[in-house]
Amino acid sequence: MARSLSAREVALRCFRFLAIAAALLACLPAHADSPLKRLTLRQDLLGWEAVGRLDIDENGFCTGALIAPDLVLTAAHCLVNPRSGGRIDPARITFRAGLRDGEAIAERKGFRAVAHSAYDPDDTDGLRQLLSDVALLELAEPIPAGHAAPFATSSRSGEGRSVTVVSFARGRSDALSWQRACRTIIAAQGALGFSCDTDFGSSGAPIFDLSAGRPRIVSIVSRGRRVEGSTEVYGMEIAGPLDDLRRALQSGRGVWSSETTGAAGRTDRPEIGARFLRP
Repeated sequence: MARSLSAREVALRCFRFLAIAAALLACLPAHADSPLKRLTLRQDLLGWEAVGRLDIDENGFCTGALIAPDLVLTAAHCLVNPRSGGRIDPARITFRAGLRDGEAIAERKGFRAVAHSAYDPDDTDGLRQLLSDVALLELAEPIPAGHAAPFATSSRSGEGRSVTVVSFARGRSDALSWQRACRTIIAAQGALGFSCDTDFGSSGAPIFDLSAGRPRIVSIVSRGRRVEGSTEVYGMEIAGPLDDLRRALQSGRGVWSSETTGAAGRTDRPEIGARFLRP
């Protein structure tokens, strides 16, 4: 009978897969991925209005996307101080939907937030931290769907599938950039790897499947690295973690707000963790 694998062995195998994916990525033709397009004009934004910049107390930013008129999906490490583990006050976070050159489709402050219960910024299990790097920010007021239509999610995330990503990043923080086509280079144990072009500030950016017509979120950007001029991005299959977050938000379990962070004394000056590495 075959021996069952321990959790540690599963994690090690998964990251061996990621290393193999990195090698495969270097061998693939450069023309397989499309270049970034800056969404400068209002018409360029059509269909992407619900992707926005999360400004963290004017000291940093991430990317997020509406999955409901009042819910922004992003990375947990954007909402939790990586040094202290303290939760960032949602009222100090502003979501700017469809931001381009200082003009947003809509702007809303945060009201409540919840990170996945398994997320720990000090976790030494890299796979577990990757899979749980997901959070929801509830807005103080909803953004009308007629202004920015929320995205649905999808579980179509198999290896080799074409995906698209819309994000902000360092050096392109004033407007969204769209990469029409990049690839899923690995799908293993709930972890996903992509060949998409992202950088600091892209954390939380939605990665979409376009096969059903309207874009559906299959993952979000958690971390990445640059290897010989190419970018590798890693995220998670989003459906399971998102279900967990919705239940937590509904029950109030693990949810924080301005009042709770202030009362507990855990509100920290935001310091967004570096999730993009260079070898």
